[in-house]
Amino acid sequence: MTRLEVDGSFRPPLWLRNGHLQSILSSLSVRRHWLARSWLPVLSSSRERVLECGDGVRLQAFHATPPQRDGAPPARVAVLLHGWEGSADSLYVLSLAQELFGRGFDVVRLNLRDHGETHHLNRELFHSCRLPEVVGAVRRVQRLFPASTLHLAGFSLGGNFMLRVAAQAEAAGLQIARVVAISPVLEPAATLDALEHGLATYQRYFVRKWTSSLMKKQAAWPKDYDFHELRGLSDLRRMTSELVRQYTEFKSLEEYLSGYAITGQRLANLVVPSTIITALDDPIIPAADLERVAASPALRVIATRHGGHCGFLQRLSASTWAERKAAAVLDQPINSGRASPRS
Repeated sequence: MTRLEVDGSFRPPLWLRNGHLQSILSSLSVRRHWLARSWLPVLSSSRERVLECGDGVRLQAFHATPPQRDGAPPARVAVLLHGWEGSADSLYVLSLAQELFGRGFDVVRLNLRDHGETHHLNRELFHSCRLPEVVGAVRRVQRLFPASTLHLAGFSLGGNFMLRVAAQAEAAGLQIARVVAISPVLEPAATLDALEHGLATYQRYFVRKWTSSLMKKQAAWPKDYDFHELRGLSDLRRMTSELVRQYTEFKSLEEYLSGYAITGQRLANLVVPSTIITALDDPIIPAADLERVAASPALRVIATRHGGHCGFLQRLSASTWAERKAAAVLDQPINSGRASPRS
């Protein structure tokens, strides 16, 4: 079992010490209005790139270079990845992007297949076991910036992907300096259970977002997909099971969910210095699953008592504690490839 560090420096006000409140308020649309001005530097510098990821797969990204580095090769590149049904323009991605941009990082905000407005780029449907194309996207970024050190960060499912990329780094020929995963999915079967048996708000939210995404996919590839029957389903388990059965090579829902778990020995051979930032009151990622993650000298787990799922709010009108913590971890000097020093 990986050793857990409980960080007491995150102290939200009393009214924000509820995991559900943290999880829900962090994505409040009014926060985007309050924070939009602070993101102007990274957004105004961002340019779209379509990355060739191998096997004909293309993923969209947005690259921003700090003004002081114009005309010179970037020294550090951070690749950021959103959660399921989020995008490169998700509030938490933009907030961390600006934190890193302000510290002199080049920032690449990556969209997973069928996220954002990218449903037309690839014929096959997204699922969470499509790790090779994310590895391919990171490899492509490495080739675009060969003189730079590469840093990865992800949220929720994006954090899960980035840790799996790190676990394959040596075999894939990737030179990754450091990885940070905020509220990463650990055991997908447990997360699905939590979504089913927790607040109905979460399941309704993801069903609505996923259904909308599937309709976009159908519109982009009308000869290949007809999801109208799925529109009548209201629970994630049935939707996932049907899509796994119809559009993947997995024999069962259980096999599919196990395919992207990072519990057990999945991270045991991790050599890239990696940090998980999570909250013990996360209502979507059960904290008990941390006990099932294999110990690795390269893996550090920082937990807070409060924070919910990708929340960590101290004020609604500011970046979150986790975003600032992640930026500080990624900004540490490289320590000869060893596990990141304590901060």
